[in-house]
Amino acid sequence: MKSAKDRMDIISAYREVGSYRGAAELCGTTHKTVKRVVDRFEAGDDSRPERVERSRNYDAVTDLVDERIKRSHGKITAKRLLPVARTAGYDGSDRNFRRLVAQLKAQWRRNNHRGRRPAVWAPGDYLVIDWATVGGLHVFCAVLAFSRWRFVAFATNETATTTLMFIAQAFEQIGGVPKRVLADRMGCLKGGVVANVVIPTPQYVRFAAHYGFAPDFCHASDPESKGIVENLCGYAQSDLAVPMWTEAKVAAGRDDVVLDVHQTNIAAREWCVEVNSRQHSETLAIPNERLNAERDVLGQLPSLRMQVGPPPATRKVDRLSCIRYASARYSVPTRLIGTTVTLVQDAGRLLIIESGSAEVVAEHELAAPGEASVLDEHYGGPRPVPGRGPRPKTAVEKQFCALGEPAEQFLIGAAAIGNTRLNSELNTLLALGAAYSDTQLLQALTRAVAFKRFRAADVRSILATGAAAPTPRPPGDALIMDLPSAPTRSLDAYKHTPATESEASS
Repeated sequence: MKSAKDRMDIISAYREVGSYRGAAELCGTTHKTVKRVVDRFEAGDDSRPERVERSRNYDAVTDLVDERIKRSHGKITAKRLLPVARTAGYDGSDRNFRRLVAQLKAQWRRNNHRGRRPAVWAPGDYLVIDWATVGGLHVFCAVLAFSRWRFVAFATNETATTTLMFIAQAFEQIGGVPKRVLADRMGCLKGGVVANVVIPTPQYVRFAAHYGFAPDFCHASDPESKGIVENLCGYAQSDLAVPMWTEAKVAAGRDDVVLDVHQTNIAAREWCVEVNSRQHSETLAIPNERLNAERDVLGQLPSLRMQVGPPPATRKVDRLSCIRYASARYSVPTRLIGTTVTLVQDAGRLLIIESGSAEVVAEHELAAPGEASVLDEHYGGPRPVPGRGPRPKTAVEKQFCALGEPAEQFLIGAAAIGNTRLNSELNTLLALGAAYSDTQLLQALTRAVAFKRFRAADVRSILATGAAAPTPRPPGDALIMDLPSAPTRSLDAYKHTPATESEASS
């Protein structure tokens, strides 16, 4: 169907060239169309004919499909509707039927749109929290709705104790408490649901009362309330967790890599500092600056943090400057011997806290029962090598050991070879020292230790030899010299050639 402009162009072209085919070539149409348009114009009937709707082969089942789409709220598929339509008499193609279902679904969505409006957050009103999972770890995400200040931490579980601990940490970093904490329907904080109203657990209620906020929960499938924290979870996964996980897999050379929770938490703190000091794409403001203004309307933090979960264990430091936990031994600084310390188990590590100052004085990886985790810095340095040298008691032993280190080494070596007559031989050795001199005796003992000769007779032989005893020296440099060259002949000179008949007769 040609528009009014197209018809005017055709008439103008026909008047200009005077032929149907010429006008058709200029206007990009057929000569029959040009003739039809010109005839109608000359007859004075330039009105556009009414378009007659063509019937479709699915008209008979349109009402049936429309009713089921409304009943299913636009979720039923054409695949499941097609058998019903076939039974009702539809004999067209699957493609035409899918087109019908798509049109009716689009019409239903236009007529039943929720018409959501953007959220307008008030200062100090909401802290929104949620969990995500990546790299074998769980990611806790919290965002202050007005300032878009973000808090991210990693954990190995999503228990109520871990969740409440992270909420308390977020409050402490924020420097105040908002009026409400909006959470998804977390199983660790949800005690039940009645008429779509979530009942928080008693532990969560006590926690909220201690900090002075009202617990709030999202409705099921409610993007209006969950969108802000879902965006943060996705952002933390794509911008923080996934790059770390990828680098860990590349470094390990395999895909089954689990991220270390402590390293990821260090990276998470650095990431939060970065994103909170950078301009937000939605608010076009820096979250830290908006948080400074929002703190004026936040509630005050309680003077003491609420104890979350079971009370921590306490242990008394023994005389070895260690404590025992789960049948394993852990070291603490020696200044705490005899005091009582508090133990906190955190994601595979044991934190030892001084009770008086609440300072973490030691941090250990959890050890298996029967093992020990000892840190050198708790004892002022690495463990010294055990010294089990001679300890003379008798007058003869003291006189012999007073000769010096060669005498002590001789004693240790003689004991190592099982010289059971060593006690009586000490008098002989001292007599040899009186006969010669202490200096010569020390030289003889040094030579005896070097050659592993640990009897008195050996020392006597060394003293008797005196200066005639050879003194071994370490090997020197390799001897490199040029060898004389000798004339050579090729192998052909040694080749045997059989004699001919003439040579044999001669």
